[in-house]
Amino acid sequence: MGLEKHVLVLAFCLSVMPVVGAAEEQVKGSFSDYVATLKQLAADKGISLETINDVFPKIKRFKKAQVGKTNEPVVLATLDTYLPNAVPQSKVDTARAFYKQHQQQLITIGKHYGVQPRFIVAILGVDANFGKLGSNYSVLSVSASLAFAGEREAFYQKQFIDALKIIERDNIAFADLKSNSTGKMGLNQFNPSIYLDYAQDGDGDGKKDIWSNISDAFASIAYYLQQNGWKDSQTWGRQVKVPVNFNSNFAGLKIEKTFTEWQSLGVTRFDGSTLPKRDDMYVSMVMPDGVSGRKYLVYGNYRSLRSWKDSDYFAITVSYLSERIKFPAII
Repeated sequence: MGLEKHVLVLAFCLSVMPVVGAAEEQVKGSFSDYVATLKQLAADKGISLETINDVFPKIKRFKKAQVGKTNEPVVLATLDTYLPNAVPQSKVDTARAFYKQHQQQLITIGKHYGVQPRFIVAILGVDANFGKLGSNYSVLSVSASLAFAGEREAFYQKQFIDALKIIERDNIAFADLKSNSTGKMGLNQFNPSIYLDYAQDGDGDGKKDIWSNISDAFASIAYYLQQNGWKDSQTWGRQVKVPVNFNSNFAGLKIEKTFTEWQSLGVTRFDGSTLPKRDDMYVSMVMPDGVSGRKYLVYGNYRSLRSWKDSDYFAITVSYLSERIKFPAII
């Protein structure tokens, strides 16, 4: 093909591209059209006409909205290098000071829900920067915009409907139902669905205010863990050593054995001493970095942490921070 023909083909393609884009936009419809479909969906889901008429005129397209990631994070490191960066001494100092500041509230809530307070603080520190991430945007506008964008549309449609349910159930005004740019709300960064299922009134004032009431945020985290199997009679797990010829096929949360069974396979505490002499619980081996990396025997509470975010790196980071809060003891 000669140069002249190449130029003609390129010119044709460039002339067609805007037309195709316009056609796709026309098929998709405008944001206002999409909000109209959400209005019908809300009515179908039982949202009252009063709420619909009050809320929908206030919904605006939020172009800064970002789809939140739910999968295992991409970690360009091993736990040996990741943990010191994720939990530097400055974060440990902040966590311990934060714990001491709210110690009485944490102890009361921890006893009520059966969750050790250090884990409440560790989750808040790792996943929400101790409540400092902020919730500055309308969660309804954010979730509607994210649903309109198309990626994870069904998920964000559900968040939108559940946000409407929050307004109706808890009598929260549109302007007060705030989130960040991914649709996470409050000091503890709950999405609307999680809020509906787990938000708690931590101080007995009759409200579930995870945006400005730290007791409610603490209680909501504790209740989430409790409802996902947490037991305050146990900790999260322990780092261990394995023999050189250890079969890595034994690793994974689907495999559970007693301490005695793990001991018989050559597994020891990290200092080389024997594992606890108890067979009343079943534990699993996790090796996030493979057989050459760190190994942990983890308990039921570790699974509760994984239910919060399905990531070994997250669960181990929270657990590591919780240990730094525990030792030395905070008086």
